Amino acid sequence: MSRTARKHGTVGHGVASPKRAPHQVRIIGGQWKRTPLPVLEAEGLRPTPDRVRETVFNWISHLRDGSWGGSSCLDLFAGTGALGFETASRGATHVVMVEHHSPAVRQLEASKIKLKADHVEILRGDALALLQGFVTRRINGAGFDLIFADPPYHQNWLAKIMPLCEQVLALNGLIYVESEHALDGEAAPAWMASWEIVRADQAGMVFYHLLRRKNIA
Repeated sequence: MSRTARKHGTVGHGVASPKRAPHQVRIIGGQWKRTPLPVLEAEGLRPTPDRVRETVFNWISHLRDGSWGGSSCLDLFAGTGALGFETASRGATHVVMVEHHSPAVRQLEASKIKLKADHVEILRGDALALLQGFVTRRINGAGFDLIFADPPYHQNWLAKIMPLCEQVLALNGLIYVESEHALDGEAAPAWMASWEIVRADQAGMVFYHLLRRKNIA
């Protein structure tokens, strides 16, 4: 979800930006279009810029033929909730947000109440542990149509979570990944062997990608 140093995400997630985070971001489209979401004043908090989210959601809408109804979304490292609430605003049926930082969780709960977003579920906890739980339960035999993964930088999070994301992603699902480096070319990480890049771009020092599984039958 992207910015120039941290994420739309959570405290301690990635490299802190030298600039102060904005006090709010705005939902780009859907029923809550233009609604502001507060951004906590906290070290390491780097919300995904509105223009990056607009680009990403244009990609996804194009691939889904503009249809969001009936879809389920998992927003890991949710932070401000900008990605998850954006998805819910556009018509996703069920959105699960995962966040470990207590003040951020409280802010997510407040935003959920303000928006009357009953189809949004907020889980406080470690993303890796919760993903393992989803795998064990096989998420009721279904899978998430869309996963957002914008973890802390320089902590090897993607190598840990991507194999699990593959197991909880629906057959034709998409996963959005932000990282501190591009995921293609000779420097591509080993876990990318299971994925293909649908779209990718760069904003400042942040690389953002839309992925899907390779070799879908």
